[in-house]
Amino acid sequence: MSDPDISVVICVYTEDRWEDILAAVASVRTQSYPALETLLVVDHNPALLDRLTKEYKEVREVRVFANAGPRGLSAGRNTGIAASRGEVIAFLDDDAVAERDWLRHFASGYADPRVMAVGGRTVPIWASGRRPAWFPEEFDWVVGCTYKGIPAGLVRVRNVLGGNASFRRSAFDAAGGFATGIGRDGDKRPLGCEETELCIRLSRARPDAVLLIDDRAVIHHRVPEAREHFGYFRTRAYAEGLSKALVARSVGADKGLESERRYATRVLPAGVVRGLRDAALSRPGGAGRAGAIVTGVLTAAGGYVVGTVRARRGGATFSVVKVEGDRDG
Repeated sequence: MSDPDISVVICVYTEDRWEDILAAVASVRTQSYPALETLLVVDHNPALLDRLTKEYKEVREVRVFANAGPRGLSAGRNTGIAASRGEVIAFLDDDAVAERDWLRHFASGYADPRVMAVGGRTVPIWASGRRPAWFPEEFDWVVGCTYKGIPAGLVRVRNVLGGNASFRRSAFDAAGGFATGIGRDGDKRPLGCEETELCIRLSRARPDAVLLIDDRAVIHHRVPEAREHFGYFRTRAYAEGLSKALVARSVGADKGLESERRYATRVLPAGVVRGLRDAALSRPGGAGRAGAIVTGVLTAAGGYVVGTVRARRGGATFSVVKVEGDRDG
């Protein structure tokens, strides 16, 4: 595929992020590789739906929709996929802005017809102005950003990260949409892993599929002050364990935890060593980073155990839907 048409889907849920939403849309509209359209999908918030509809009523390339499924990010993304017209569908978080060549780098990845997904690099914008000294880069996934341990450059991966990712439309035709019951639901417990489950399912449906991350496709993601605290760090790590248990139940522990094993046995021990070395050299935050890594691992493991037990008892379920829609609408 050369020069594919790209639809951009931004899922939104709260008026508290009004300025962030406008900035996200503006960053798409100024891309060096123009998007075919930007779709704003509003998650069960009539006031926000009405406000955005009025804001963009004169802007032909921006369309606003209500989430047609159950509350949550996965159903919102599925709504956007169904309504989109592009050969490629890209996803951007509502509190992030894309660099000018973001879509250009995505598009270049699809020159190879085997490529079914291309993700990018997500850089944190800390509300306090700088990274907390205790916060390890190995855990930047806690705040929705690219973490230390993902190889640099253009690399083949098991899964892309949902807030900065794109998929060929045929990927959804082959594997279905995002699973509901895994991902985020507004301000509730910060679950995730819906893109991991989708990518593994896609690779099973299309064994020849290639999934890439191109670290030149950069977005900048806002990290609110509340997420700079250790309490959120622990909550998010625990939720990740719960989510990983659901993924493992869906696709099996071998695939569901394949990347996590390498991360836990190689990346994290090296991070602890660096933290302790920095502490020995009296560098700020070294001991805190080492301690945070250990705490994060143990908390995520605890969440995984609890999630596994719940899943076995039938207390945690999710569903995969076939994504269909009117692309001429």
